[in-house]
Amino acid sequence: MTPLVSILIPAYNAEAWIGDTIKSALAQTWPKKEIIIVNDGSRDQTLTVARQFASGSVQVATQENQGAAATRNRAFSLCQGDFVQWLDADDLLSPGKVANQLEALGRGGTNRTLLSSGWGSFMHRPGHADFTPTELWCDLSPTEWLLRKMSLNLHMQTATWLVSRELTEAAGPWNTSLLGDDDGEYFCRVLLASDGVRFVPESKVFYRMAGVNSLSYIGQSSRKMEAQLRSMRLHIRYLLSLEDSDGTRKACVTYLQNWLPNFYPERPDLVKESKQIAADLGGALETPRLSWKYNWILRLFGWRSTKIAQLRLRQLKWSMLRDWDKLLFWLGTLRPSA
Repeated sequence: MTPLVSILIPAYNAEAWIGDTIKSALAQTWPKKEIIIVNDGSRDQTLTVARQFASGSVQVATQENQGAAATRNRAFSLCQGDFVQWLDADDLLSPGKVANQLEALGRGGTNRTLLSSGWGSFMHRPGHADFTPTELWCDLSPTEWLLRKMSLNLHMQTATWLVSRELTEAAGPWNTSLLGDDDGEYFCRVLLASDGVRFVPESKVFYRMAGVNSLSYIGQSSRKMEAQLRSMRLHIRYLLSLEDSDGTRKACVTYLQNWLPNFYPERPDLVKESKQIAADLGGALETPRLSWKYNWILRLFGWRSTKIAQLRLRQLKWSMLRDWDKLLFWLGTLRPSA
């Protein structure tokens, strides 16, 4: 029997992009699919745009604003699919994304096999997406996948996964207490319930970078810092539940070290907690270091001011890159007059 695939799209203030996202879902070559869009109390025209696509196979629901995790849980509660394809409202799927993954599963795998794909980042021009393979772009056991993610500071974009309903239900709902990294924590649980990851290179996802507007951007948000460390504690617990060894403990300490700059120096309590976790793992964390170009600011104004300058410079750089890419996108839409 041909399985039904549910493409689930949580949406919040995505009027500029959601039309293209829905079109990429409709363009999937897999014949048996349903698309469910849940509008999370958007203040723009997201709901209006989404409703233009409503049909027998495209369902549009709306709710008061509750956050991304709660919206994903609502979308799953409405779906009937044998497989789940998560898709953020500004990202795109290649036409054969789902079909290639299910065909690969048909050549060997179970309902507990977690399917992944390559992904490329872009701003306005998906044709210029940057697909950069990492050590996660291959078949891996759950333990090895988590070990590589945490020791090498890697991740897979949410839409790369195709998950069976059995595996989705085994993992449980999305964690609504996490303001950031809710996808990282969620797919840890999916991994734990799986029998391994099957990477399908023919499938592709186009991830639209949102920069400082991204849910994953921490910046100076104290609540996001707290949520990030909460997610990290869970990551560590999940990995050690699979294998508690010198190697996995070392990977956990490296993971803590890589993320420590996000808490330092604004939240000394979170820094202290991170150091205690590392000590419990048999390791130790070092004070974060800055690149040479910030050292003079550090000497003159101290850590806090240097951190602010670093964040502002990144924001400025991102804004310039975004505006330049938008200009190139606009120029590309122009057609010479006859």
